[in-house]
Amino acid sequence: MRNTLGRHSGNNDDGWDRRERRSPGRSRRRRRRGRAFTLLAAAFAIIIGLGVTGWYVLNTSGGCSGQDIELSVAASPEITPALQEVAAEFNTGNEGVDGRCVQAEVRAAESANITYGITGAGPASGDTESDVWIPDSSMWANLVKNDSGDNAFTDTGTSVASSPLVLARPAEADMPDERPSWEALVPTSASELGAEDDEVHLVDPVRSSAGMATLALVAGAIGEEDEEGRPQLVAALQALQRNVSTDRAAAFKNLAEEPEASRLLVLSEQAAWQYNREHSDAPAQINYPEGGTYALDYPYIDRSSDPQVSQAAELFREKLTRSAAQKAMRTSGFRTADGEADAQVLTEDAGFQKSLPDQLPTPSTRDIQRLTQAWNRLKLDSRLLTIVDVSGSMLESVPGTGMNRMDITAQAAVQGLDLFPEGSELGMWRFSVGINDDLDYEEVMPIRELTAEVDGGATQLEALKNEWSSIEPVPSGDTGLYDTYLAAYREMSRTYKSDRVNAILMLTDGNNDDPDSISLDELATKLEEESSPVKPIPIFTIAFGPDIDPEPLNRIAEISGGASYTTENPAEIGDIFLKAFSNRLEPVGGQEG
Repeated sequence: MRNTLGRHSGNNDDGWDRRERRSPGRSRRRRRRGRAFTLLAAAFAIIIGLGVTGWYVLNTSGGCSGQDIELSVAASPEITPALQEVAAEFNTGNEGVDGRCVQAEVRAAESANITYGITGAGPASGDTESDVWIPDSSMWANLVKNDSGDNAFTDTGTSVASSPLVLARPAEADMPDERPSWEALVPTSASELGAEDDEVHLVDPVRSSAGMATLALVAGAIGEEDEEGRPQLVAALQALQRNVSTDRAAAFKNLAEEPEASRLLVLSEQAAWQYNREHSDAPAQINYPEGGTYALDYPYIDRSSDPQVSQAAELFREKLTRSAAQKAMRTSGFRTADGEADAQVLTEDAGFQKSLPDQLPTPSTRDIQRLTQAWNRLKLDSRLLTIVDVSGSMLESVPGTGMNRMDITAQAAVQGLDLFPEGSELGMWRFSVGINDDLDYEEVMPIRELTAEVDGGATQLEALKNEWSSIEPVPSGDTGLYDTYLAAYREMSRTYKSDRVNAILMLTDGNNDDPDSISLDELATKLEEESSPVKPIPIFTIAFGPDIDPEPLNRIAEISGGASYTTENPAEIGDIFLKAFSNRLEPVGGQEG
């Protein structure tokens, strides 16, 4: 058989002989080596396989396993898309904490909602919980810290983006020769309130960083903390309150409605960029305020008390500081924290400038609280009864004007009507002595909302202006001051509305000279007896003329919680109106924030 196998295997007899001559020991060693090699190869294959598999697992799992750490990030809506883009890359990279993968989920949340949800100091809606918070401004974080203490969150000191405040104007409108300053942005005196100028629009400061910062920047430019500056602040706030939008979308709509209108919208660079993307048919031209501006700084806030979640938050924070993440911010219309912009996004032809504008400091928490309270006080609709003196002395001429006291008073009163929001309720009395049978006072217009329709189809506001233009003094009339004060106070008490600021405004040029009226002491006693701390009705008196005795007027003002102003020049009544309005800010001015 061996020969047969040998023959079938080939004709080389020498080869066969060599195989036959191998020693038995060598053959066994070769077989053992073969089996060892096979086992080694199999083991190596297993090791390689395990190695490849292990590399694959490590490569796809980032060195972490088990239950993921969910990182909830609440961010200002306009920066959310860019953050979600970064988060998607972060999540696929599978960064890990203590062997657990981190998954960041970014959702949009208004900064005001988060702030008021934490502090309870204002209107909040929606889910305000998150592990990380990225508001659009440190102003919100400072408000939270002020109201909730240092344990409310950890400020990482990182700003993930920035966006300075700018002024957006319809591109078709006439451009000014000079950049406006914050001080000159809005009227700051009674005479300026009716002037033809740019309408300045902003988003409600109670809910918007841009609106909130605008108040602070305008107030800071005015220097309104002293008594002289407070009326200027009132004029500025009144002007701003006429053109307030509830949110960014409403502000965009207002700006786009009249492309040729002379109006300005205060908003961030990024918001202006977004507006132009959405309104290519009615784009805005961008301008930067003279003297510098404030920039939204998008701080990264860690709100978690769980150490592992805080480590996860730190990983995501670090991711946001990398160049790829910062590029995503610039592509979305933001600047980096140090002010770098993408010139292909914030383009020069739209008015954007490549360099960061001069920066003004973040408004203090005290200023923000004081100004938002002032804003809310002035926004609260008034319910005002105005009483005008029609005694004979109102016919006296005012030197240098060509008008008498009544003409000047009526002119100032019509101007003062523009201070009131549309929802305010106003009425009008006139007074002298015995002009209404035995009464010293008479109703001219009942108290109604300014937009209410009255006889003839006119509004209450139009009817009041008509009454002021036609009112005439009683040539022989005297001044029945004290009886009128008391009657007006009782009427306002009887019809009091708790959702409004109820007040009386007296305009007079004389002292009480009705011999049949109550005395000053009797009036003071009755006002003290009939007043109520839960139904305050301040009395404001503006008296003009050289013979005014201010003491009785001051006494009435003090009892009622109002104020009294005297001047020899009726032409100053307009600015005195602003001083009277500034009394509504008095409780705020004395607060510490």
